[in-house]
Amino acid sequence: MTPDEKKNQRMAFPEIEERILKFWEKEKIFEQSLAQTKAGKPFVFFEGPPTANGRPGIHHVLARAYKDVVLRYKTMQGFFVERKAGWDTHGLPVELQVEKQLGISGKPDIEKFGIAEFNQKCKESVWQYKEEWERLTKRMGFWLDLEHPYVTYEPAYVESLWWVIKQIWDKDLLYRGHKVVPHCPRCGTALSSHEVAQGYKDVTDTSVFVKFKVVDQDDTYIVSWTTTPWTLPGNVALAVGKDIDYVKVKIDGSFYYCAAGVVDRLGSTYKVVEELKGAALVGLHYEPLFAINELQSPTSYQVYAADFVNTEEGTGVVHTAVMYGEDDYRLGESIGLPKFHTVDEQGKFTTAVPEFAGKFVKSATTERAIIASLSERELLLREEPYKHSYPFCWRCDTPLLYYAKDSWFIAMTKLKEQLIANNKTINWVPSHLQQGRFGEWLNEVKDWAFSRERYWGTPLPIWRSADDQYLCIGSFAELKQYAQKQELVGEAFDPHRPFVDDIVLVKDGREYHRVPEVIDVWFDSGAMPFAQWHYPFENAERIDTGVSFPADYISEAVDQTRGWFYTLLAVSTLIGKSAPYQNVVCLGHILDDKGQKMSKSKGNVVDPFVMMDTYGVDAVRWFLFTVNQPGEAKLFVEQQVHEVVKKNWMILSNVVSFWKLYAGEVRSEPERPQVSHVLDQWALARLDSVVAFVTQKFDVYAITEATRAITDYIQDLSTWYVRRSRGRMKQASVDKDQALQTLQYSLVTLSKVLAPAAPFFAEWMYQETTGAKQKSVHLATWPAAHAVDAELLKKMQQVRAVVELGHSLRKTKEIKVRQPLSQLVIPELALDADLLTIIQEELNVVSVVPAKKMPTGVEFVASSEGSMQVALDITITDELKQQGIVREIVRHLNALRKDAGLTITDHITVYYEIGSEELEGIVKHFRDVICREVVADHCLKDIPENVDLKKVLDLGGTKLLFGIKKL
Repeated sequence: MTPDEKKNQRMAFPEIEERILKFWEKEKIFEQSLAQTKAGKPFVFFEGPPTANGRPGIHHVLARAYKDVVLRYKTMQGFFVERKAGWDTHGLPVELQVEKQLGISGKPDIEKFGIAEFNQKCKESVWQYKEEWERLTKRMGFWLDLEHPYVTYEPAYVESLWWVIKQIWDKDLLYRGHKVVPHCPRCGTALSSHEVAQGYKDVTDTSVFVKFKVVDQDDTYIVSWTTTPWTLPGNVALAVGKDIDYVKVKIDGSFYYCAAGVVDRLGSTYKVVEELKGAALVGLHYEPLFAINELQSPTSYQVYAADFVNTEEGTGVVHTAVMYGEDDYRLGESIGLPKFHTVDEQGKFTTAVPEFAGKFVKSATTERAIIASLSERELLLREEPYKHSYPFCWRCDTPLLYYAKDSWFIAMTKLKEQLIANNKTINWVPSHLQQGRFGEWLNEVKDWAFSRERYWGTPLPIWRSADDQYLCIGSFAELKQYAQKQELVGEAFDPHRPFVDDIVLVKDGREYHRVPEVIDVWFDSGAMPFAQWHYPFENAERIDTGVSFPADYISEAVDQTRGWFYTLLAVSTLIGKSAPYQNVVCLGHILDDKGQKMSKSKGNVVDPFVMMDTYGVDAVRWFLFTVNQPGEAKLFVEQQVHEVVKKNWMILSNVVSFWKLYAGEVRSEPERPQVSHVLDQWALARLDSVVAFVTQKFDVYAITEATRAITDYIQDLSTWYVRRSRGRMKQASVDKDQALQTLQYSLVTLSKVLAPAAPFFAEWMYQETTGAKQKSVHLATWPAAHAVDAELLKKMQQVRAVVELGHSLRKTKEIKVRQPLSQLVIPELALDADLLTIIQEELNVVSVVPAKKMPTGVEFVASSEGSMQVALDITITDELKQQGIVREIVRHLNALRKDAGLTITDHITVYYEIGSEELEGIVKHFRDVICREVVADHCLKDIPENVDLKKVLDLGGTKLLFGIKKL
């Protein structure tokens, strides 16, 4: 897009949108739409809450556009669509941002700063970009109730979360366990499996083949393989598959055990000296790699059989460090291996490993030191780079450790069948997600690592006594009932840390102190269907009678399949409810124009406000709807946004201007006209077809198909109906009136069909074509679908196919359309005379002749496409040549009118001076035709001095001078 084009663009549609925004706000159109549909059937929508401590981006426009289009459509159908905004305000994203602001890092620094002070900073931080979010929401036309949002840190919201947790507790689904969990050493907390799913990266690590010296066998080793050398100091056992085939091989004088099918991975020339099953290796003892006293036990440093061993990678021998792997931990528990950490929660080796004490285990330097230590002691067989997917913290980007620790879990595995059953009731767009990405996630569901050892989050409402008795609190009233100091739970009670930590409970003579953890922030948003209404303490009927639950529709990006989409389903299932949403549109990610992920460091981030200020948000929305299917990744190509403007809004604005030129002032919305001309009949039939199609597609959330169909209709309306009807609108007649009524009705109806997807342009178009400057298309009723005249549409399609072939023939022979020809021969298509007339006028032929057989001969050229064939007589007689000259003159004079800034209502006189008697004779002979076609009162010879404009026409080397004067 050139700078001039951008300037013109910026002065047009974006300015119109800003003007419409002011109109909506002044007239409270959104509020009117809610009031108007208050008695309608509820259409329930859940807003996935963003966190306002980061700026909104172009991907947020995508999600919000897909939400808004459905909600506007349903409102126009008469549904009552509440749209409560929401803000996600807890969790690691907020804490990390505040740590950066304060220049501190990690839990010790936070506690030194003060939990109360830190959490206050967090509370302030979550609103850092609130105004920018609200500006984006309003600017892009996403109608949302921003005045009454749910806020996840508000006490009422937290109380509902506590109530949900109490239901889970009462069902014996919330438990404390010591397990291996994904752990972020930077944040010092465990993460849930759905959080881990957010942060996988493809990385290249160093994998090592390690030699474990077998006790009582000279120069004999068991070879194991690992991609995590940092776990080797914690090794306490080796695992084999008892039914797997193993071999003992000789390499350079030493002997090695490994699986039979993987010997080549050892990287050396070998000789097999023994074949055996894994069971024969069970019970072998080996020497520890590192001397860790705490790992010494009667069960340590032996080979055990395990069902998780395979030969897909490595050597068929799994090195086991009990505290750093789920399989390792289960095996260790089953055979009584010692549980001891060689690594602390900050990811650093403890003093139990003096060689590396204090070193961060995922550091490349530490890794090299471990490998060097093994090599020096001749315990390293070989090393090689290994590319694989590894989990990183979804917020701070630190590599995670699988780490055994105490944590609170929700037993989701017990609800697997209910989760799967509820999922079957959901309509997924794209549909493959139901059994694919989402269904597979449910099939492999894990218990929810629920607690976080952090600060700014919903406190886990569990209190523990000195003798390990627990109380789970489900309301503030219950908290106050058991509080030792009830005044601490007053009206201004803040349920966050550290205030809630100070509340001691007393029951049956026992004192209870709150456990220190907060909960997974994803639980906050997953419980929003209930907590947004302070359920069940208020608004219980909303949920229990189906007024506000489940959602009819939600939409977010594809990564939410293991985020918000999952936690919504998990929470509802946990408390015995149905699936919390019935329809979900899942969106692909937005990439830059080269297919790269957008990031500030790459400098390829698209500023949504710049796009809206340049092209208007409707163009951005339309691009996002039509570029591809919702679930596919979208390359954001600015030029394609510009193409949306050219192919839709510019065309339609020209059509509106054309209609207004001939229609004059209009003050009302039209009724469906009664028409007799076949073009008008076709226009109404084509309109009926697009209304029916778009309605059908919107009903099933097929937004791409619906919006693409509208673009096709815009092309048909402009390039076929309006272009073929121009001549009919120049002279006062019943035909003209019907054409204008048809076009107005089509434009007004189209504005309603456009309204959900392009709310600004639709509003402008509706007001321009109804004259109702104070009325809104968004308060109009969705158009009713009339019976479609399919037969007429089919016949007109045949007409257009004939026309396309005819134009192709003209182009091939380089004969302009303005040059009349005598005859076009077409197949016998059962076309009525008025349709044949359209072909005749469009191709500028004297006659159209249906025939069973195409003629041949030097004067005819033929063209065919599929089963359609036409033939064109290209002989140009003197009379046809004269008519062609007149057409050229008319085109020239109409261009001259336009250059003079004249409208169709302006009366003019045409003057001419021609140096050719032949051409002058032609002008005299066709004087009436010329006057009619250029809307002139007179056509006179000799050009006076006072004409408004004059211009020379070069006609085959002969100069013709024309002038026009406004009367």
